[in-house]
Amino acid sequence: MKRIYTFGGYPALRNLTVADIVAGKGRRKFVQTTATNRIEAATAEAAGIDHLSIVDHDIAEVRAGAPNTFTTAALMASDYATHDEILRAGISAAAAGADAVYTLRSFKAVEKLADEGLSVQGHLGLVPRLSTQIGGLRAYGRTAEEAMKLAEDLRRLEDAGAYAVELECVADEAIAEISPRTGLVTHSIGSGGAADVIFLFQEDACGDTPNPPRHAKAFADMASVRSQLEAERLKGLQAYRTAVLDGSYPDAATSIAMKPGEHAKLRELLDKRTPFHR
Repeated sequence: MKRIYTFGGYPALRNLTVADIVAGKGRRKFVQTTATNRIEAATAEAAGIDHLSIVDHDIAEVRAGAPNTFTTAALMASDYATHDEILRAGISAAAAGADAVYTLRSFKAVEKLADEGLSVQGHLGLVPRLSTQIGGLRAYGRTAEEAMKLAEDLRRLEDAGAYAVELECVADEAIAEISPRTGLVTHSIGSGGAADVIFLFQEDACGDTPNPPRHAKAFADMASVRSQLEAERLKGLQAYRTAVLDGSYPDAATSIAMKPGEHAKLRELLDKRTPFHR
């Protein structure tokens, strides 16, 4: 564990620092997944996952579950309109314990965040929210021309001050050639194994996605377990309703009785009392 101070000025321990990840580029693989709550975060930390990717709004909840795992907070594209709003959100996320911030917005937005000392990750290749610009959800970099466009965008992203980039659904060979030629730490999601960081959504890795993307692989079967849990939930609620209607619940075992003799005393007192309003 590394001792650090967060951007918010609090001492903390981390499994990795930005410097560790940069130093590991081309030398080792890092494993990244998502988390949306403290249970998912705690499980990822217990599993030894290197790097968590989260939405900035979830930082407090995730940190409660995974206090020591390197975490990047995504500043979602549609949540913040102006560069000043993006910067404010980035600073807030870092102050709350994020180790880096992610944005798919412009090179200028990346530059604004980096200029204030934040560690910034961009996103290139297939960017789903911008997919209409490349003709829809499709693989990227399958031609030399498109791979060269990607390489140029990586250069611009690095010049803007980013330290890392998420590369989504990019041809494996293109990443294998480009990653060693950029100073950026490359994160692969559906882009083969040549990148520095391999990223897979937690629900995909755990088999909890009904129609997973082509690049996903399930290493567990949470969907079946969840289906069983939901069947048990329905079974319980149906039986509960039936018991209420047939009078079998509540019963003596689940109700509170008066002390011995107190019931008869209560009836006697009520009989002597002025009747309630009718």
